Amino acid sequence: MAGRSLAFLTSISVDQVKGIGPQTKKKLNKAGIESVTDLLLHVPRRYLDRSQLFDLSAVPLDEEVTVGGTAIEVTQRRISKGRLMTTAVISDGTNVITCTWFRKYMRLMEGSEIVLSGKVERFRGALRMTNPDWEYWHTDEALLTGRVVPIHPQAGGYPPSEMRKSIKNALDRSRPITDVLPRAMLGRVGLMDRDQAFAAIHFPESQDDTWPARRRLIFDELFRLEVMLALQKQHQLEAARGVQHDPAGDMVGDFVDALPYELTGAQARSIDEIQTDMASPHPMQRLLQGEVGSGKTVVALAALLTGVQSGFQGAVMAPTEVLAEQHYLGTRELLDDAALAPSEADPSGAAGTESLFAAEGKRTEGVKLALLTSNSAEVNFLPTGTARRADVIHWIASGEIDLVVGTHALIQEGVAFARLGIAVVDEQHRFGVYQRVQLREKTDEYDPDLLIMTATPIPRTLAMTLYGDLDVSVLDEMPRGRIPVRTVHKTRDERAMAWIYDLVRSEVGAGRQAFVVCPLVDESENLEVKSATEEYERLRGVFPDLRLGLIHGQLRPAEKDGVMHRFRKGEVDVLVATTVIEVGIDIPNATLMIVEDADRFGLSQLHQLRGRVGRGAHASTCVLIAEPTTLPGEERIAAMVATTDGFRLAEEDLRIRGQGTVFGERQAGTKDLKLADILRDAKLLSIAREEAFDLVRSDPGLAEHPLIRDEVIALLGEDAEWLFRS
Repeated sequence: MAGRSLAFLTSISVDQVKGIGPQTKKKLNKAGIESVTDLLLHVPRRYLDRSQLFDLSAVPLDEEVTVGGTAIEVTQRRISKGRLMTTAVISDGTNVITCTWFRKYMRLMEGSEIVLSGKVERFRGALRMTNPDWEYWHTDEALLTGRVVPIHPQAGGYPPSEMRKSIKNALDRSRPITDVLPRAMLGRVGLMDRDQAFAAIHFPESQDDTWPARRRLIFDELFRLEVMLALQKQHQLEAARGVQHDPAGDMVGDFVDALPYELTGAQARSIDEIQTDMASPHPMQRLLQGEVGSGKTVVALAALLTGVQSGFQGAVMAPTEVLAEQHYLGTRELLDDAALAPSEADPSGAAGTESLFAAEGKRTEGVKLALLTSNSAEVNFLPTGTARRADVIHWIASGEIDLVVGTHALIQEGVAFARLGIAVVDEQHRFGVYQRVQLREKTDEYDPDLLIMTATPIPRTLAMTLYGDLDVSVLDEMPRGRIPVRTVHKTRDERAMAWIYDLVRSEVGAGRQAFVVCPLVDESENLEVKSATEEYERLRGVFPDLRLGLIHGQLRPAEKDGVMHRFRKGEVDVLVATTVIEVGIDIPNATLMIVEDADRFGLSQLHQLRGRVGRGAHASTCVLIAEPTTLPGEERIAAMVATTDGFRLAEEDLRIRGQGTVFGERQAGTKDLKLADILRDAKLLSIAREEAFDLVRSDPGLAEHPLIRDEVIALLGEDAEWLFRS
């Protein structure tokens, strides 16, 4: 395998490496090590510097050292079945040391020249070592002594010592490892040659060699990922067929002028960025990222109205029916306030007919809005608001409805658009490539613009990996007059709970409402955490004079809608809930959020839950009831109390949880980040992104850089393969 590329080494199974048999292969495969490349990317977590050889006459005690000499006496005796105690006296001419090992088998001959590494102790005036690492002196294969020794992480139960030997075998047979990056790029970024990097990170001559080597391999990981994202963006530009919207129409201006407040600078900037995209012949692919309460809905509606005034339809897709209804109600209210709602059409004889607007072929003025979910259908142009699903689907297909709000069923289940021009997707996870294809299939002649909204602030470094092929608009300002939510941490002692109950009564007595959020629906025998149903029944006894409601994900949609409708109208004082209310619930009159067992929630969830209050003109409080038993739990609670800045919390969340749990399965390619840490390596990520996008702009199909193309395909697999299909 001499002189091979990583693309080639990815095709070589790990069991082709000397010392790795079928059983070890299975264990390593389970740990994600399947190929020789995977093995070479399993880098040391730390190093032991055993390169300095001490004389026994001056050796320091009780610290890791390396010594050498001649075995002048070796004895062995059996101490248990299958276990020997081997004792050797070693002399280096300046002193002697007695070494003892306890293991099944050991072959050490008197007269052998050996090197040992371990801690030296003094016992009854004599030097001794217990179970030191040792090797014969001057062997070319010395891996444990007389050098900087790599400590590789255990994987699949494969011991670090055996892992070290297997990696040495794989590296020896693979070198020199082909470098795929242009020499000019290596010079610009200041990178070590790849072959040197692999040698230095696994078996460095000195500890000073390890960081340049690690930096090179980290850059490679980030560069591969950013190349794939750059190719995705290039693919969108080449394959997409966009429409040019008209941002100069009156509709958006009338909408903004009618708002009872001025746009924040971030809102105005984001609307301008979005409209610039929409005026381009290329389809928009943009992420709108904003704090809870930062005004994303207004920005999204401005984008939708840009499409409507240009003669196209718009769609809003939400992850749940509760959130879809929330979007519909909010959009309907904003259209009413801006006098953009339609005048009511005469519904007589309309039901069951092909068109509500057949009279003289004219449509009533205004923006026609519809809600369409699997359980309900509403419109803003009929006196009752309710409509038959079949009629709404027909009006969408005929183009008579301008804006439709629904779940992802809008693009999946038999809903056809006459001229869909823009889609707004509100969800926290990535709207994937497959869903984009489905969206494009809703129109034959062009690709609709796409705006993805997320209420979870994302660190810039994470945005460059999760959403790296999208342009990003950030709402980093809160509307004027918004009062920050006070956050307090309480334990479950009697005094603290009395304080919380008094706070509930005080807020309800002032005409406000409260949430109580629990981590479970029903009581659990395995976890000592509050359940929503259990807490609801208990609180009915605590507050017999208050109106309580219960909502969780196991309720039927109609039941959930009923509870939320009563809470929204102020007919429920305290709503006991699970995280079903985490996203999108907008109740300005709710001023108190109580989270039971708050240490059981993630930091992002806690921030979202806190965002359900503080949305009106009154001061609000978030109470976190928690008795953390782990350090991450303590850190999450401390972070929530310390700041309401979602971007600071996002950075902290990434630090506490680690990027693996944050990525999950959301983003193709992130599973390749074995060395990189996107917070620690943020600067290098920016450099890798710039280099990758410049390369793809100059060579869109990587025809002039086939080794980079092959490596991206080999290491990122099917996530990248489709980008190179003709």
